[in-house]
This record gives sequence, C-alpha cells and structure tokens, in this order.
Amino acid sequence: MPTAIQKLMIDNLHRVFGERDPEKRRAAIAEIVADDIVFSDPEGVVVGADAVDAKIDELLAGAPGFVFSETGPARESQDLGLLTWGFGPAGEPPVVTGIDVATVVDGRIATLHTILTND
Repeated sequence: MPTAIQKLMIDNLHRVFGERDPEKRRAAIAEIVADDIVFSDPEGVVVGADAVDAKIDELLAGAPGFVFSETGPARESQDLGLLTWGFGPAGEPPVVTGIDVATVVDGRIATLHTILTND
C-alpha cells in the first residue's frame, strides 16, 4: 500500500496533470497541491495553484489523446516524493518521459520539479 507521499505523487500525475475535466482538475489541485505551489519545468517556473492549472490546461489542449502513465513506483525520502512517468497517445509508447520531484508540506505538494528524461 502506498504511503501518503507516494499517493500524492500518483494522484498528482493522474488527477491533476492528467485530468482533462477542468472542474475535476481544480478540485484535485485544491486537495493535492499548496495554494502557493512553486512548479518548475524546462520551460520555467510558475507560482500558485491557478498558474499550475493554466499551465496544465495549455499542455493538455496541445496534446489531444495523450495520457500520463507511471513508468515506475512512486518513491519517497523524508518530505520528498519522486515519480517517473510517460506522456503519449493512449495505448502507445510515451512520446515524452520525465521525473517529478516534490516537496510535501502539511500533506500537500509545496514544490514540484519536472525533469524531462527522453533524449
């Protein structure tokens, strides 16, 4: 059974980043990430739950039919969570792969760093 941090990482991948229904995604964001989350990826840094929601909306709009999948187990150390993932057309190999590293504070993701791993 996953720990609380491992569950946060899995829920963040599927219920936040993978959720195409904006209302469901916003509800998941309110539950899973801190209001003042700091999210960084190769494109830059955004701050706040609303900014993360907007970024996800743009990502999903540009990739119709793409889904996120876990490519390994969620891991944790102290207040850090780590999850490897793929993103691509449903039922096909991922087009993009990456690693999410999160800091958890008070049961919610406070910082999230996305590192792309496909060369």
